[in-house]
Amino acid sequence: MQTALIVGAGSGLSGSLARLLAAEGFNVALAARNTEKLSGFRQALLLKCDATEAAQVEEAFDSLEEKWGVPDLVIYNAGYRTRGPIAGLDPAEVRKTIEVSAFGGFLVGQAAAKRMLARGSGAIFFTGASASVKGYAESAPFAMGKFALRGLAQAMARELAPKNIHVAHFVIDGAIASAGRAGSGPDSMLSPDEIAKSYLAVYRQGRSAWTWEMELRPWVERF
Repeated sequence: MQTALIVGAGSGLSGSLARLLAAEGFNVALAARNTEKLSGFRQALLLKCDATEAAQVEEAFDSLEEKWGVPDLVIYNAGYRTRGPIAGLDPAEVRKTIEVSAFGGFLVGQAAAKRMLARGSGAIFFTGASASVKGYAESAPFAMGKFALRGLAQAMARELAPKNIHVAHFVIDGAIASAGRAGSGPDSMLSPDEIAKSYLAVYRQGRSAWTWEMELRPWVERF
């Protein structure tokens, strides 16, 4: 049975990914700083983990490996942002945004890579955003973090693909629908369930035609 680890898990996209992967027969582990919010995922292995702390990341991977072995798929889905005019941003909040968006991705990617390299296979996916490729006014910290995460994914893909490890980055270019977040019209926001299907499709690609990056946006979104 295949195993998937989702880091930075919550009820939105992570929840859709967890449900889809479980339905497809995966063992699913969910890692988050607050595991109480994940109590609804009764069949998943819940791991308390701050992705910006190297020791906690290693502990989460070790706990998963002890139960199910090295994961076949690792998804980094953690995010944090602070907004505001550049002259008034709180440096501590900027640091936290970059640490969660990018440094945590590095720690999780590194932990996954060294285990997958020893086995000779695996997939590591990173969740990006519009800010991965477009810097918006009064959103510099998020752009800094997401640009860095994209660079990490690209570098890892070029290094690890020849070693049979599939690294992919997903640009989620638009707002994701949720129970308390409705769009302005039919399908005007990204469905988390549809995003999850795209992740699974990329995971199942044959290695003769691997995708390193995929952009997903609702049909009404301006490019």
